[in-house]
Amino acid sequence: MMKKNFNRYKINGILSKFLVVVFGAMITFSGCKRSYLQPEPLSLFDPDQTFSTRAGLDAAMAISDRHLRSYWTYFEYTDLGLPISTEYMFSDVAVAAKTDDGGIFADIATRLTPTDMPERVSYFWNETYNGIKYANTILTYIDRVDGLDQATKDQYKGRALFHRSFRYLALAFQFKDVPLITKILESPKVNFKSTKREAILEMITADMEQAVQWVPEQAQMSLVGLINKGACRQLLIKCYLATGQYDKAIQQADLLINGSAYTLMNNNFGTFINPYSEAWPVTRNVIWDLHRPENKAINANKETILVMPNRLNTDMGIKMNTMRNWLPLIDNAATATPSGGQAVFFYPRTNSGNANANYRAQYDYVRSLGRGIGHIRPTYFAQKSLWVVNGVNDAGDLRHSTAAGNWVTMESLKYNNPANTTWFGQNVRLRSATGTLLSTDTIRNYFDWPHYKYYIEDANETLNTNEANHRGGAGDWYFYRLAETYLLRAEAKFYKGDIAGATADVNAIRTRAKCTQFYTAVTIGDIMNERARELNMEEWRFTELSRVSYCLANSGKADEFGRTYTVANLATNSYWFQRIQFYNDFYNKNKVSVRNRSYTMAPHNISWPIPQSAINANTGNKLSQNQGYSGYNAGVDIFQTWQEAVADESK
Repeated sequence: MMKKNFNRYKINGILSKFLVVVFGAMITFSGCKRSYLQPEPLSLFDPDQTFSTRAGLDAAMAISDRHLRSYWTYFEYTDLGLPISTEYMFSDVAVAAKTDDGGIFADIATRLTPTDMPERVSYFWNETYNGIKYANTILTYIDRVDGLDQATKDQYKGRALFHRSFRYLALAFQFKDVPLITKILESPKVNFKSTKREAILEMITADMEQAVQWVPEQAQMSLVGLINKGACRQLLIKCYLATGQYDKAIQQADLLINGSAYTLMNNNFGTFINPYSEAWPVTRNVIWDLHRPENKAINANKETILVMPNRLNTDMGIKMNTMRNWLPLIDNAATATPSGGQAVFFYPRTNSGNANANYRAQYDYVRSLGRGIGHIRPTYFAQKSLWVVNGVNDAGDLRHSTAAGNWVTMESLKYNNPANTTWFGQNVRLRSATGTLLSTDTIRNYFDWPHYKYYIEDANETLNTNEANHRGGAGDWYFYRLAETYLLRAEAKFYKGDIAGATADVNAIRTRAKCTQFYTAVTIGDIMNERARELNMEEWRFTELSRVSYCLANSGKADEFGRTYTVANLATNSYWFQRIQFYNDFYNKNKVSVRNRSYTMAPHNISWPIPQSAINANTGNKLSQNQGYSGYNAGVDIFQTWQEAVADESK
């Protein structure tokens, strides 16, 4: 609710874990500075006093940085339902898969309403406005802090502008026209109006132009996880794309790619981690090294622009449960051998050492791969056809290579019950020799996945000999890296009509992945496909598809289907929806239902509904509801410029 989120007296609650947050949100190359951990205790109860000190501002900044990670991890440990998973349910590459859940979020077209926002849809609204509040706290109080020179104040302002702009960019492409708040309010306000998306994009673009000037390069900083100039440039590129300023987007990308300390990692580097090679061997390769949590924040990794530190067994660690959320439910009777009986079991290591023992190290899939429960699952497109380029399944692509150990197919696993002497040690299969389906739940139990992305070891579980779980621990995660910069530059060049330049940028990513197939002339579809291959679970897939749909419509360029679009009609006809229709084999195909819920998506779902709770709390004005949802009224007055919205905050 707006009134709660922006009342200045609500910000005290965020300080109750001051020491933990300050310590946990950022790390140094050699360790945290002691002085950064010593607040003035009495100041925690008065925001005017707290945020008039540098320690108080550092706390607010640390909260902002740590809050970024919550979109992937949630703000505390959660067994299922990572926020990022919801983003992927609205995309071409994944759907909800927990088939024992009567409320499975499959029937999105009819289910998603202003009063029913399943999974983490409402989380993105509430937590994104919380993130804006944290940024506005810094911007509101920074000039009241004594003893800071102007350059230091500007750095704080630049980082706060990043945090606010990142969140408004997300809101603009998840929820469209939203209330614009740029400061901490002195008293409750219940007469907000929505601000036009274009106006918000204009404001955050100007803010990020300023932030790029103020925030230093990572090389000039000792802290990792604190916003740096490279991250500001990356966000500014997206702002320029959204406002149709393609030359400026290319210029910023050029500075990152050619004029900064960043470079694609093309060779092996860092520490080689392959802890259970007897069961799942990995042939060392650059893609594997690049995505080891242990290698993401090290100096040798020149591709990292911004990393989100997340360390197991520390105050800053939150277990992500990546394998539990994103892997199939393998150890389940729903998948059987051709002769009957469960196909794969997860045995504790204590079940070994005698003639009747079932544990075999070479079939220890729970530790080497993880124990999944299939909260979401990839589409056929994401597993198979995405990897076909020029009509060829590119076997050289390391991101899809089972031979290298990076990608797992169910068929690469072995039946591992020693009691089943007929099939023990043979490869798992989906059908028997006569064609009988051997899995009774292929939605949740039978699909492929990128092991190199999802494997985060939880040593607390894997080293426990009595444990038959491995759900996924805490691990550093990429926020921005240079590979995305190439693909953003390719997008800008595509809109400008520089197809050769766009093609070269996409092929640079494919070259690093050791592909054998390369593009000769990319479409916007090829660029978005490469994003799906390269940035799985890093990008916000739905938000990026929504942004690109908007950008493509603005550009007047055609998509891979030969269609063009208009911004005014995106709620009825968008590039995002065409990709859903063409690539996602679940939504609107009438092939399968779960718990009497069919997989459906509607064109208007390109914008999520404004929560009814926010509308109800805003008693002094009408907020604009999005087209296709209950309460939509095209006549509701909204601010056409960001200057109007900012001026209204003072009323």
